[in-house]
Amino acid sequence: MEWSGTARQPQLLGQKKDKFWRTVALCALTAALFFLPFYIIDGGFFHYAGDFNSQQISFYRYMNGFFKGAGYPDSAFTSVRNTFSWATDLGSGVMNAYSFYLYGSPFFYFSLIFPQKWLPYLMVPLLVLKFAVAGGGAYLYLRRYVKNIDYAVLGACLYTFSGFAVYNIFFNHFVDVVALFPYLLWSLDEVLYENKHSWFAFWVAVNLFNNYFFFIGQVVFLAIYFVCKLSTGDFRLTVKKFGLLAFESLLGVAMGSLLLVPAILSLLQNPRTVDLSSGWGFLTYSKVQQYLAILVSWIMPPDSPYLTSIWSEGVIKWTSMSAYLPLCSLAGAVAYWRARRGDSKKRIVATCAVFALVPILNSAFYALNSSYYARWYYMPVLILAAMTVNALEDHNTDLDSPAGGISWLMIATLAFAVVPVQDGDTGSWSFGVLKNPGQYCAVLGFGLLGLLVYRYICGKWRADSRFAQRMTAAVLAFAFLFSVVHIGIGKFGQWYTDSDLVEQDTNALLLKNDLPEGDCRIDTYKIHDNIGMWLDKSCLQYFGSTAAPSILSFYPALGVKRDVRSEPELSNYALRGLLSVEYLITTPEKQGAFEAEADDGWVYDSAKDGYVLYRNTNYVPMGFTYDYYLTENEYEDTVKSTRSNLLMRALVLPDEAAETYGKYLTHLPDDKLNDLYYEEYVQDCADRRATAASVFQMNNSGFHAEITLGKENLVFFSVPYDDGFTAYVNGQETEIVEVDEGLMAVLCPAGENTIDFVYQPDGIRLSRPLTFGGIGVWLVYTAYFVWRKRRKNDFAPEKK
Repeated sequence: MEWSGTARQPQLLGQKKDKFWRTVALCALTAALFFLPFYIIDGGFFHYAGDFNSQQISFYRYMNGFFKGAGYPDSAFTSVRNTFSWATDLGSGVMNAYSFYLYGSPFFYFSLIFPQKWLPYLMVPLLVLKFAVAGGGAYLYLRRYVKNIDYAVLGACLYTFSGFAVYNIFFNHFVDVVALFPYLLWSLDEVLYENKHSWFAFWVAVNLFNNYFFFIGQVVFLAIYFVCKLSTGDFRLTVKKFGLLAFESLLGVAMGSLLLVPAILSLLQNPRTVDLSSGWGFLTYSKVQQYLAILVSWIMPPDSPYLTSIWSEGVIKWTSMSAYLPLCSLAGAVAYWRARRGDSKKRIVATCAVFALVPILNSAFYALNSSYYARWYYMPVLILAAMTVNALEDHNTDLDSPAGGISWLMIATLAFAVVPVQDGDTGSWSFGVLKNPGQYCAVLGFGLLGLLVYRYICGKWRADSRFAQRMTAAVLAFAFLFSVVHIGIGKFGQWYTDSDLVEQDTNALLLKNDLPEGDCRIDTYKIHDNIGMWLDKSCLQYFGSTAAPSILSFYPALGVKRDVRSEPELSNYALRGLLSVEYLITTPEKQGAFEAEADDGWVYDSAKDGYVLYRNTNYVPMGFTYDYYLTENEYEDTVKSTRSNLLMRALVLPDEAAETYGKYLTHLPDDKLNDLYYEEYVQDCADRRATAASVFQMNNSGFHAEITLGKENLVFFSVPYDDGFTAYVNGQETEIVEVDEGLMAVLCPAGENTIDFVYQPDGIRLSRPLTFGGIGVWLVYTAYFVWRKRRKNDFAPEKK
């Protein structure tokens, strides 16, 4: 009977040993080799482009020190430790700010065994480790579906070095998800086919803890996977099996929910997550090019994340849109598709293709996020790898025709290079609509070369007993060459921009020890992103998606754009006084441009460690009072461009809070709503400075302040409002008032006051016992199955 590639109990077919560790080693070696040239060029401090340089290196280095207690001291008021990061934008709860990036990543926790100063030099070794783990997991999953274990090795390499995985080196922490997901799918199969329990709950927990954002998509995919396999009769479902599977699913979610509950409560306040489309937007993309880009992304090697070869419209950049398998593209998967009927893998991939082409279904992988992403493609990629190796292993499958068809589809994209185009202004004609012809040629060349080699190997060695090994070698060689070119295009495309990145980052570490003492904010001018993290200072220029949600309401209310970064322009001078910015840092090369653009409040301070420092003469220490207030409704009727000036004069209270706290202040007269010029701003700063706290100390769980008031009044702090904060005035818990559409104030009596704000993530009191309770249940659950297996073995009759 013809073997169909359906699930089976793994067998080694007479081979001496399993090849899990060989697969891990092959993937690690290949990844190490394609990173090696760049590692050497960069002297060990590998830097790539965009997000990798600005976020990933900075976040890993900073959080390594934060977890170990570096930076701000512990609070003398509370035993709560390491919960609040001042270096994250205007200050943010560290768990919610970094659970999307690395807070739950096992690879990050592994990095904690190394000193903080090593981390910039360990980014490549950690990536190599992630590729190795991905290969091992894919192998475990795939070996169930092959007769010859060498094909599981091949499939693991196809998955590990897929276009999706190589593309997402740019984002780094996405590779964590690629690495861990195969273990989740493998453990589900263990339940479905072997009735082996406990592992599924464990890997549910690991994947959820690693990244809640990607876990949402994994739940959707597992549902598709389960239904498609059930509908084709791949496994026998009983009430008991379904009950245990449901139990393990819930148990895994409980164990992995330590970060989930706080993240959900934080995300509910994030405006990026609630803007749903409607009408046609649910069903169709607005640009035709989006459909073409999706289709091409399944057959062609990927472009650089921030460059497009062809597309001028649609959401293409930074979306992780790639389902390409190295060397063979979709040739093997199409061959499998043509040879099988009523197959679960075909149904899974077909369903995923429909999801990719319908906006509302695509966004289901991200809790209906309104932004377009294709960051779930790694899951069908694993199924495509399985289809490919099944087709290669079955000698009755026609491999050549599908490969030829895919080749012609690639060649058809040349139409974008030769289509005639008329210039609307001059009327002249030209050829091609390519955005980056050089990158297009490289991508097309690799795509066609891969299929040429694939067809050659299939034609020459398909009947050879070492066919799978030869194909694996070709896949790894191709992955090495393409990855070097792909990374090089992205890296050297920004080489001029980022050539001084390492110098600025290392100089910032020197400057950190030479900055004047005192807890204040800083600003930077035209230097690399997130330098504040290297200085361990709250900085107005910050690049990160998941800072405190109230920042995303505070800035837009002032007319300052805040999507994935905070970068208020220097012309918005009043923000610097309001947010207690004392120093601005720039480079000697940008000094002249800064002085030409800056207001009169900045004076030269010093030149240190490759940087130039300017001091803000309009600096107001954090923690001060007002004489006047406005209601939010009145505030929203004012001109956005001068609201920063207005906030130096009056506190903005929500309408309900104004009824309670308005009596401690005077309602701002109409004649003070308009004279909002620089000279008046200087006087307002002086007035606020006169009532500022005598002591303000940042700590790793919030802050401490001391202030003397002539009368009972609200004390304002330009710290993002967060439900996780608890305020204590003179040791007594006190209500926190959200003011200025995102910042905080607290009522203090006349006389001397001590104020302590303590931060614990909102929801942690629920998630912590849920997680630890779940772990306890899982240990008992696992122990039961271990005991049952041993008891069964003890009573099994001996074989003679």
